[in-house]
Amino acid sequence: MKILSLFFLQLNNPINPANAPLDLTGEIIPTEAQMNIIDLFNKGGWIMYVLLFLSLLALYICIERWLVIRQADKNDESFMNRIKDYIYDGKVDSALNLCRMTQTATARMIGKGISRLGRPTNDVLAAIENAGDIEVAKLEKGMPVLATIVAGAPMIGFLGTVTGMVRAFFDMAIAGANVDVSLLSSGIYEALVTTVGGLVVGIVALFAYNYLVAKVDSVVNKLEARTMDFMDLLNEPAK
Repeated sequence: MKILSLFFLQLNNPINPANAPLDLTGEIIPTEAQMNIIDLFNKGGWIMYVLLFLSLLALYICIERWLVIRQADKNDESFMNRIKDYIYDGKVDSALNLCRMTQTATARMIGKGISRLGRPTNDVLAAIENAGDIEVAKLEKGMPVLATIVAGAPMIGFLGTVTGMVRAFFDMAIAGANVDVSLLSSGIYEALVTTVGGLVVGIVALFAYNYLVAKVDSVVNKLEARTMDFMDLLNEPAK
């Protein structure tokens, strides 16, 4: 019966409109405050919107670069074998057409070398290397922006730390002798939340950047290997 009376007391208590939990004496049990991500974001002030923009930009660059690098990293063993057969048979035009239809970084480099056949070997190699530099530049497009986010996001977060502390001290100076914790909380929230936000964006972007750099290096190594295979092909005696 006591439990039932407590239940009806909680429903009809006029001083408990939010239906907060009650103990056996009918008094309100204090509930533990919970952190809300959106509320924390808003407490960080305008700097959090800058960090949000940087995080979305970094996410776009990472996904876009990953798709491009993944496409360039595809390994088609039959391509080099067909090029080798065409070169041995003297079908240079067929080899060039195959390169144009394949449309990969390797095909564009080899195609540039085939277009220089008949010239000295150094000229052929220089043409392939120049085409390779262009392909590497395509792979690294957007990477400087991502590197800037890696370095800039924590600095922007620290800027929020400084502005938040300035705001807290300003409020404290205005309040004079009536200073309390609630008065300083907004400035301290801004200082701490922006620091966390900047570090999170910077750390995640750093890991993504290093991963993409490693993938680009892997593609470059494969392109160099394909270049050496093609140059060895030109120096092999015809069968």
